[in-house]
Amino acid sequence: MAHPNQAKTQVLIVGAGPTGLTLACELARRQIRFQIIDKESRYPSGSRGKGLQPRSLEVLEDLGVIDEILAAGRFHLRFRAYDGANVLGEWDWHEGRVPTPDVPYASTLIIPQWRVEEILRDRLAALGGTVELGTRLTGLTQDEAGITATLARGDANEEVRTDYLVGCDGGNSLVRRLVGLELRGQAYETQRVWVGDVEAESLDRDFWHVWPKAEGGPIAMCPLPGTSSFQFQASITGETAPEPSIEILQKTFNERTGRSDIRLHNPTWLSLYRASVRMVDRYRVGRAFLAGDAAHVHSPAGGQGMNTGIQDAYNLGWKLERVLRSGCDELLDTYEEERLPIAAWLLDVTSKLHRQAFKGGGSESRDPETLQLQLNYRGSLLSQDERDSPGRVRAGDRAPDAPCLDNAGVPIRLFDLFRGPHFTLLAFGASREDIVTRVNATYGDVVRAYHLIRPGEKGGDGSIVDCSGQARTAYDIDGDSLVLVRPDGYIGFFAASAPLDRLAHYVRLKPSLETGVGAM
Repeated sequence: MAHPNQAKTQVLIVGAGPTGLTLACELARRQIRFQIIDKESRYPSGSRGKGLQPRSLEVLEDLGVIDEILAAGRFHLRFRAYDGANVLGEWDWHEGRVPTPDVPYASTLIIPQWRVEEILRDRLAALGGTVELGTRLTGLTQDEAGITATLARGDANEEVRTDYLVGCDGGNSLVRRLVGLELRGQAYETQRVWVGDVEAESLDRDFWHVWPKAEGGPIAMCPLPGTSSFQFQASITGETAPEPSIEILQKTFNERTGRSDIRLHNPTWLSLYRASVRMVDRYRVGRAFLAGDAAHVHSPAGGQGMNTGIQDAYNLGWKLERVLRSGCDELLDTYEEERLPIAAWLLDVTSKLHRQAFKGGGSESRDPETLQLQLNYRGSLLSQDERDSPGRVRAGDRAPDAPCLDNAGVPIRLFDLFRGPHFTLLAFGASREDIVTRVNATYGDVVRAYHLIRPGEKGGDGSIVDCSGQARTAYDIDGDSLVLVRPDGYIGFFAASAPLDRLAHYVRLKPSLETGVGAM
């Protein structure tokens, strides 16, 4: 039972890194009351993660920040490998990967994590939200109706009553400990990495410089776009390793590269990373959830961590809103169902890349799975494919993009239709106009429906012309089909025809559709 003097919110977010900020932006645009707190007194300045994968770029486009993200990053940064001062070769991990109609972002964008956070904070501010810095969670208790969280600001304590709490507070998560969960797995005690953001004189910024076979361990310098800094990385093996300093980094760089002409200076962030491969076995305890590094820690190899946290939050945000508005709490169980297997995949792929990196090996290209476009929820309870013969694209898959024309002949993309907090119904077929009209008239605030027609076919106000057939190709559709795209850009429902009340049930609409509405 809440005390009359307790502050009340719907969602309390603990941690304001990329995961927490993504969730905050999601909730803000859905007009859900939330607080986002962070124990630090100032925002971090370190690069930490430095790569956004294509799937995360699609998420950030939906959140309305893609222009700022692209302007601050760089695609196709080439590697240059050395043996001492001798150049061994150059390559691009994503050679030949270019945008296509269904995949607008085809490769990894190099961008420092602090800049991603800055852009998300600006977006949050535009949506009316702000991060409460210097605010620590010190305790929480749960009951059937909600959570009481104790917050500390300096010497003052405050109790906050919240419907749900999400721990986005990193690998040392206090939320995780308070709800009785632990990270399970292993730590590579003799495999560490010095990492930091430093400036470097006389080093070309057009390449990611690597010395993969250096005596003592691989070393690398990656230029950080939009800054004058490089991210320094040096592998360390052995039982002990001192905390890094600019002097240690300079000495290590000189010894391993055999060069003395490159001066490292002006460090803005230095860290000693200890490799661990651990994850929780649950994402939810009652009304408390974990997301990002609070739920899974792993090697930074492959640039997966920041991305997986962003997508954890993106998966959870729309579900929290639907539950808070409809009261169907079971929907929140699908967060763990869908994201826990992704975490297991994450640990496997980053561990493989970590072992390659420590051996000074690895390929000169990245496996397509690291782009995260192929991750799917086909096994989820929310993925319902009712066709007799499902095609190449199925319920649970990422919803592809495609160029089309609106009913005024103006170019438009499917991603333009998806953008926002709503579900999107794509109705393919000349006879589908009536379905689109009924759905928009009754549920336009939750589901936006569009009639996709071929050139020359008659369409109404909600029609979209699949002018070159690329939408049908992207969704592998021949005849009439109904495709319901979830707010997080995954296909939830795929059918040739279905009763309209099944659509209402799927998106947990209230009040329920009246019986006898007929078939879609």
